Amino acid sequence: MLKKIYRFTAILTVFAVWSAFSMVAFAMPLDVTGIITATGNVTVNGQLVVSGSTIVSGSSIETGAGATAVITINKVGKIELAPETSLTLRFTESTLVGIVNSGKVTVYNAAGIATTFTTKDATVIADSGQANNFVVEVECSHTHVDTITGLVTMRTGTTDKQVAAGMEAVAGNMQNPDCKPCFRPGGTIPTPVTGIGSGALTALLIGIAGAVITGIILGTQGTDVTPSGGTTVVSPTR
Repeated sequence: MLKKIYRFTAILTVFAVWSAFSMVAFAMPLDVTGIITATGNVTVNGQLVVSGSTIVSGSSIETGAGATAVITINKVGKIELAPETSLTLRFTESTLVGIVNSGKVTVYNAAGIATTFTTKDATVIADSGQANNFVVEVECSHTHVDTITGLVTMRTGTTDKQVAAGMEAVAGNMQNPDCKPCFRPGGTIPTPVTGIGSGALTALLIGIAGAVITGIILGTQGTDVTPSGGTTVVSPTR
């Protein structure tokens, strides 16, 4: 009889421990993963990947020349990598954090997701109260931020600048002598033209203005072409 009581007590103990373990396991957050769509030479943590591969938080993704990658994280967001981009990505059910080492990323985050992307020049913080779509591009001397929809804040040191939809912002040293000028879509050149100081630029503008005035004066006069091929200026009063 005593053995039966001990056995019954042991069974109850095992059941209680299993129940407690199950409750803790269900309470733990599930691992969130992403799916990558790759075109061209794309590596994750140094290994070549193909479309449909799983991406875990903490992965480092790099795209080669002419290659692109799209990482989709269900209910969290999506990140597009342009060619020659290096990105370290961390995410949970409620956060999306990236470090852009080089290149350009386009970010889509769902509403309620705390989203932050950092470069060598600035930290870009998306408005977690709404869905956002923005671009972070790292150049040699600076970082461009373009907001397509939503609202982001570009933080440089202790300075915050809000970048609303349709606006852009730049952070970094725009006149770094070690960097070549970069040409943005639409013809915008963020770096000033080198080799033209204020005095030279003024002289150039004066010269252009003089040429325009001369053209206007000559345009008010008629010309006769002589048989020999010369040109005779005809006075307007003749």
